[in-house]
Amino acid sequence: MKYFWKENRTFFVFLLLMFCFRSAIADWNDVPSGSMKPTLIEGDRISVNKMAYDLRIPFTTVSLYKIADPARGDIAVFESKAAGKRLVKRVIGVPGDTIAMKNNRLFINGEAVNYQPLMLGDQLEQLPGKTHLLRIESPASSFASFDAVTVPADHYLMLGDNRDHSADSRVIGFVPRSEFVGRSRGVVLSLDYDNYFLPRSDRFLKDLK
Repeated sequence: MKYFWKENRTFFVFLLLMFCFRSAIADWNDVPSGSMKPTLIEGDRISVNKMAYDLRIPFTTVSLYKIADPARGDIAVFESKAAGKRLVKRVIGVPGDTIAMKNNRLFINGEAVNYQPLMLGDQLEQLPGKTHLLRIESPASSFASFDAVTVPADHYLMLGDNRDHSADSRVIGFVPRSEFVGRSRGVVLSLDYDNYFLPRSDRFLKDLK
């Protein structure tokens, strides 16, 4: 046993450091659904900066130091207790915001968000300080409107960019600050699930907005 450890300790130390790195500093996350289309599509693998919001003890959710709070427009990864799984959504409402939606049009603190129609149901949504793509297929869907709500302290209102097909805060409620894992700003690679998992080279190292 001692001989085995001596011969392989460099490898085991490397594995330990790699797992610590992935647990507390940076990782990647698969995108299994279309809830963030057209920004993210099924088969994308996104980078996750786990130090965007907190410095944590590896392999735990214990925060040693808060680096920053999630900002409106961030694409954030969080472990949702309400959904029972890890989710990727966009931050729309931060603590203290009052958010409403009428026929898929957002109102933030009483101000209507501007939209620019594109093609095939895609639009540019001009959040304060952040412009990004979103998809609306049915303005009359059951998800298209909700009354004004105020985001409580240490919570966030999250929405998917594919507004008609996203189980987000309209389903799971506000997301606690403690559930956030990190922020994503890029696609590492992408595999086409419908075409024999062939790589989509045009999405490799793609920046996210």
